[in-house]
Amino acid sequence: MSHDRYENPLLTRYASDAMAELWSARTKHGLWRRLWLALAESQQELGLDIPDAALEQMRASLDLSDDDFALAAKYEMDLRHDVMAHVHAWGEVCPDARPIIHLGATSCFVTDNAELIQTRRSLELVRTRLVRVIDALARFAEQWADEPCLGFTHLQPAQPTTVGKRATLWCQDLCLDLEEVEHRLARLKFRGVKGTTGTQATFLQLFGGDGAKVDRLDELVREKMDFAESYAVTGQTYPRKVDAMVLATLSGVGQSCHKAGTDLRILQHRKELEEPQGDKQIGSSAMAYKRNPMRAERMCGLARFAMSLAANGDDTAATQWLERTLDDSANRRLSLPQSCLAIDACLLIYANVAGGLLVYPKVIAANLASELPFMATEAVLMAGVEAGGDRQDLHERVRVHSRDAGRVVKEQGEANDLIARLQADDAFAGVDLSATLDPKKYIGRAPEQTRRFVEQVVGPIRERYADALTGAAGELKV
Repeated sequence: MSHDRYENPLLTRYASDAMAELWSARTKHGLWRRLWLALAESQQELGLDIPDAALEQMRASLDLSDDDFALAAKYEMDLRHDVMAHVHAWGEVCPDARPIIHLGATSCFVTDNAELIQTRRSLELVRTRLVRVIDALARFAEQWADEPCLGFTHLQPAQPTTVGKRATLWCQDLCLDLEEVEHRLARLKFRGVKGTTGTQATFLQLFGGDGAKVDRLDELVREKMDFAESYAVTGQTYPRKVDAMVLATLSGVGQSCHKAGTDLRILQHRKELEEPQGDKQIGSSAMAYKRNPMRAERMCGLARFAMSLAANGDDTAATQWLERTLDDSANRRLSLPQSCLAIDACLLIYANVAGGLLVYPKVIAANLASELPFMATEAVLMAGVEAGGDRQDLHERVRVHSRDAGRVVKEQGEANDLIARLQADDAFAGVDLSATLDPKKYIGRAPEQTRRFVEQVVGPIRERYADALTGAAGELKV
């Protein structure tokens, strides 16, 4: 690491080495060489005069050395063209192949096809990360399926739910994200061998006007690079809508991470849940007592960054003139890898937090008890009617007592005394008010819904991705 130049924190602090390697120069330019080899091999198979010695030299030098990178950089200083710089640099390593490297191809043959491979591999890694977080949240949800807690709508106290049921909401968001990632992977195709403006004119010339051989060339290269399909037509590039769709999918994962991270920060503020913390972790340089939700906060910050990158894909897809323009290049060098790196980092954090969440049942119960009398008023009203009371009269009494109890809480800072007020009201003399304060009376089917969700939604995911759940989880760098 250089301490004299800006370093991208996604690489130095947040994302995994695995994702960083997928978008590294060594991976990219190694893919370029493999694409050039696949092209040359396929051209030879279809009858072009490609010497065996050329292919042997290419196969022996697919992985770039530091000297290869230095030579390519030297060429690029003069040529101002990264693809041609690497063509010339590899030509020095493979002198017998120099005349046929990149034969008939345009730059997008290597750049676009390589980026599609990198995108596919990145989505596969994101898929693995998603599955691991889904599994961790599902285990947490099952463990706390029966634990009543105060629900919130508008961030105001509402009907109780359970700790586990709330976790299924976070988990379900990620299950929907997983479906989107799976869909993108299933629909991702290869650009293939399409030529300068997508017409395959140069390859038609190479094969003497034989269109069948041009089609076969496209198929052979696609098969060698392990893609089932190619895009039916292209301009010079593969459709930039593909990038927009991928970035939108990654943004969707970011939205889920941000939502859950925000919820966890609120719950830690209420002292009901806490993210894990290291024994020597410091919350504040000044306030030594602090225990901040720094992991959830970091997840939110990185998710927000990834979400912002989705607009780049939209703008790029919308501004590609005719067969292509090059204003996409610099943008895509940033938006594609950094979106993948940011989401990779988010899911590493999420897995760490979900696997180590701390729950404080007594605080949860106390917070619920402070609001439960208000939640119980409907049950109190119904019990009063069953005991012979007038529904409208009882409703007005409950309304007035609730208002006065609320004033005691807000203006005097005292405990909620609504039940005591009702007990002192003769209209409710025939009602067992204590029986209305059992929290489990108000959580509905939350426990059942939680267990059914884990069984019916998470269960099949666990079966499909059993191998992903046996691997080692990525570690946080900081």
